[in-house]
Amino acid sequence: MKTVLVTGGSGFLGSNLAWALLERGLRVRILRRSGSDLRAIGDADVEHVIGDVRDRDTLRNAVAGCDTVFHAAAVVSYWKKKRQELIDVNVGGTQNVIDVCLELGVEKLVHTSSIAAIGFAGEGHYADESNEFNWQRYDVGYRNSKHQAEELVRSGVRRGLPAVIVNPSVMIGPRDIHFLGGQILRDVYRKKIFYYVSGGISIADVADVVGGHIAAALKGRIGERYILCGENLTHRQVLATTADVVGGLKPLFRLPMPAVRLIAAVSEAVGTMSDREPWIPRELMAGIDRTCWYSASKAIRELGYSITPFRSALERTFAWYRSNGLL
Repeated sequence: MKTVLVTGGSGFLGSNLAWALLERGLRVRILRRSGSDLRAIGDADVEHVIGDVRDRDTLRNAVAGCDTVFHAAAVVSYWKKKRQELIDVNVGGTQNVIDVCLELGVEKLVHTSSIAAIGFAGEGHYADESNEFNWQRYDVGYRNSKHQAEELVRSGVRRGLPAVIVNPSVMIGPRDIHFLGGQILRDVYRKKIFYYVSGGISIADVADVVGGHIAAALKGRIGERYILCGENLTHRQVLATTADVVGGLKPLFRLPMPAVRLIAAVSEAVGTMSDREPWIPRELMAGIDRTCWYSASKAIRELGYSITPFRSALERTFAWYRSNGLL
C-alpha cells in the first residue's frame, strides 16, 4: 500500500482515515464534492480530486494510479425525503466504485459498510458477520441502501474484485463536525434528552474504526466482512455516562415506544415543513428498542482490532468539541 484514495475524504470517517494514512507515510488522495465542508480535513497534505462517486469520469481520475481504495463516501440520513439520494450515492455510487476499481486493476478495495447492514440477533445475543440482513419489515432507507451496496460488493468479488467489507457501528470522535454520532453528546450537553428508551447500542471510537480499515487493507481476507464495533451498552448506560462526562441530565425515566413514535412524527413533520433534516426522524427510531449488540471477535482475531471504552472515547470527543468551539 503506497498510494491510496479515500472517497468521502472530507467527511467524519474519511478525514480521520486520511490523516492516519498520512501518518503512515503514504501518498493520500481524497475524492470530494466541490462544495464539501473542509473543516474536518483541514490542512492535511492530501491531493484533492473534485468529483462525485455518481460520476464515473471523475471517479476514474481519482482512482487512476492508486493501489488501494477506501470507499467511505456515503449519505447518512434517516429522513424519508432523502431516500433517492441514499440510493443514488450509497448504491449507485458503490457500483461505480466497483466497476472503476475492476477496470483500473486496483489491488485492494476496502468498502465501508455499516452494522446497519448486519441482521439483528435475538435479545441477549450478539450479532456477528454471519447474521443475515433481517431489517426488511422496518423499511429503513439507510439500512436498505447499505445492505444493497454490500450485495453489489459481493457480486464484484465474484467478478474478481479484491474487496474487503468493514461494518462500523455508530462512531464518535474528533472531526465529527456535523454531529453524526456526536448528536447524542450534543443533545445531552444541551439538556434536550433526560429520558431513555429500552434496548441497546454499540458506539465505537473513530480511531479504532480507522485502525480497523487500515488493517483490513493490509490483512483482510478478500470477500470477508469485519464488524468494527465499540462497547455494547444499553441506551440508559450510554445516556448516563454521557451526562456524567458532559454535565447533562442523567436519564430520569424510560420513555414508552408510543411516546417515542409521537415525538419522531412531530419532529419529522416540522422538518418537512421547514425543509430541514428532522431532529429525530421516524426511521431512526424504527427498531430502536431492540438491544442491537455486536461482536468484533473476528476483527480482533484477524485484524488486531481493539475497542476503546465508551467513556474514554466520549471524553476525547467532548474535549475536541470544546477546543474547537463547537459546543
